[in-house]
Amino acid sequence: MNKAITDGIVFMPPQFANGLDVWSSGDGTPGTPTYDGSGSGAFVPADADFGGCLEILKVNTIQQLRYMGQTPLLPGCYLQIKARVKAVSGPLPQVRIAGWAGGAGDTHVSGLVEQGPATQLTAYGLVHEITAIVGTGQRPGVDMPWGMSALYGHFGLDIEGANGAVVRVDDIEITDVTDVFLRDMISLVDVRDFGAVGDGVTDDSAAFEAADQAANGRRVYVPEGVYYLGQDVGLDSEVDFEGTVIMPDDRMLLLTKNFDLPTYITAFGDEALAFKKAFQALLNNVDHESLDLCGRKISVSAPIDMQAAVPNRTSYSTRRVIRNGQFDVKDSTAWDTQTFTSTASYDPADPYRLTNVANVANIPVGALVQGSGVGREIYVRSKNEGAGEITLNAPIHDAAGTQTYTFVDFKYLLDFSGFSALQKFGMEDIEFQCNGRSSGIRLAPGGNTFVLKNCFVSRPKDRGITSIGTGCQGMLIDGCQFLSSEEALDVPDRSSIALNANANDVKLRHNRAVRFHHFAVLGGDNNLVLGNHFFQGDSVPNGVRNAGLVMIGTYNSSAIAENYIDNCFVEWTNERDAAPDYASGFSFSAMSITDNIFYSSDVAAWFSYIVIRPYGSGHFLNGLTVTGNKFRTANGTIDRVDRVDTSFAGLDPDRFVNVTFANNTYHNVTIKTANPLRVNHEQNSAAQAWLVDSGGALPFGGQARGCDSVVAVSALKSSLGAVRYAAPYVQLQQGGAEDQVQLRWPESLSGQVTVVMRVER
Repeated sequence: MNKAITDGIVFMPPQFANGLDVWSSGDGTPGTPTYDGSGSGAFVPADADFGGCLEILKVNTIQQLRYMGQTPLLPGCYLQIKARVKAVSGPLPQVRIAGWAGGAGDTHVSGLVEQGPATQLTAYGLVHEITAIVGTGQRPGVDMPWGMSALYGHFGLDIEGANGAVVRVDDIEITDVTDVFLRDMISLVDVRDFGAVGDGVTDDSAAFEAADQAANGRRVYVPEGVYYLGQDVGLDSEVDFEGTVIMPDDRMLLLTKNFDLPTYITAFGDEALAFKKAFQALLNNVDHESLDLCGRKISVSAPIDMQAAVPNRTSYSTRRVIRNGQFDVKDSTAWDTQTFTSTASYDPADPYRLTNVANVANIPVGALVQGSGVGREIYVRSKNEGAGEITLNAPIHDAAGTQTYTFVDFKYLLDFSGFSALQKFGMEDIEFQCNGRSSGIRLAPGGNTFVLKNCFVSRPKDRGITSIGTGCQGMLIDGCQFLSSEEALDVPDRSSIALNANANDVKLRHNRAVRFHHFAVLGGDNNLVLGNHFFQGDSVPNGVRNAGLVMIGTYNSSAIAENYIDNCFVEWTNERDAAPDYASGFSFSAMSITDNIFYSSDVAAWFSYIVIRPYGSGHFLNGLTVTGNKFRTANGTIDRVDRVDTSFAGLDPDRFVNVTFANNTYHNVTIKTANPLRVNHEQNSAAQAWLVDSGGALPFGGQARGCDSVVAVSALKSSLGAVRYAAPYVQLQQGGAEDQVQLRWPESLSGQVTVVMRVER
């Protein structure tokens, strides 16, 4: 590039032969004295070495020579000022190229280097060539870097030393030498050409912005160095980083053309910091809906506070996605779990609040709450330090009064809990490699439709995905794998949980979870659990098993369908009812469990696949469908597939309604549960009353409260062998468990009948 050629700009000053009235003995500005008739300078028309030249008698401390014309200084343009000089008589002086920097309004720009290197003249008549380069950028070889404030210069010489020296100066040349600084690829715009310093201290924000504006389709080049950006910087051009940038936490680098993690890593030189800055840009109008990690692995040595990375946002509601990469947790004490204890009071009438909390300031938001009456996955959603109160994500039961609580703060690889709400946020095709040191993701306390798709949550220490509030509303977990760090432990020794949710409308679809304490603890209604495979067994003979799915809430209109439920069970409970006794409402109702594969091996005979665990008296089944499932156990048999856990309370079988338990298959299951239940009864000796036993096959301890039909499948005979055509009436709820019916005939008869009984009237 040469501006004299491409743009027709004239840099060369006139020859001395054209007159000395444009050559100043001052700084070159208008009104300064010239060498025309000054007595200290004269034109010499025929010097042996120079031809025409200017002869100067040094009479000032610094004898100046400046061209009074304004030589323009353009961004990205570098000028070389050159002069040949020789001493004629008097003391031998030093000579250097010098200039005066002019800015807007023809004002002097102070603080700049306005002299080149000095050359000592060593002999009379010896010609010395004096040069210096001036330009906007602070680059190697530039003697006078003037930045963007200087618009032009008055250039010439300074003669220094003792007065009385006589020096002759050949015509001064000013030429464009920008091509010396150009890289091989001329499509690059160097930020140094626009004043960037790269010393890690000077704020280079304006230089970056100016380079971007000048690029006009070319790439911006950031050469080696450390560039401090003290302001928000948005670059619409593609950027090549050889140097790195540093910024305050609350300042943003918005790379709109090459918005991807590798570019940010190159820019910041640190993977975790680069991810934070890229996420910051993603939530601040970088004109991209997603951040592509481009398959990069991010080494992480401490929890990433996602809200702290974006300090200007406390909530966000526009769809954003992070995809295609891996987070790799490195060993560090920053992952160590913190535990706090504190006394607090609980009133079931205010079920989401702990009051009079001692040392509430020490208790972290997002900590797991433990204590008497505290159910599973109860977390600190928020706190009010002034009032000494903690808001919980869900109520607790049987905890009225004051007690000591334990608060366990797990450390998460990605922690969104600092946001008040996060809407429509997704992560796709990412592996969260927790390495048994960290938990995976902690959600914001509010928001909806968080999405995790085609991801691996590998070896989380305590939790895979944790919801501490309602940020799980409508959460979608699709095609993910949850791989436990406790796989080698026996079932009773495991404590990790793949995920939990508190709000409604969660969709868990086509996921795989391996050997957690629980796969999912779901506290909301209307959930869809479809096509997942979760298995939790061990090799202990007659071993115990934990729940794979924990469904919390009496009215729970969730569908659990087409899953492979392997060496674990589905537990339905109301452990989050602050006042658990049934008073009104639907009680346990509306759930459907259909077309699943239930499998177990080496389990105790009392193991069951579907367990209801009531808290409080008076609860009953008021709508449950269990159809089309395959129940199988290997290496032994189990008694039955359904069970009521009466650790805290039982169900009232006298109130069961709308229960369908049908069209299932059973292998190595002793009692094959059904409702309606079809029983074949054979009466060998004639009797007027036949007691037909359900054999315990009515679901969940149900009673024989209804009878749909009694059909004779053989001849009914009297005690003398005569065939009778008679119909009985049915007495329901017979026997100690009230799970039998009694058929009353008009006379003593024998024979065989099929009875269809059920738990509802």
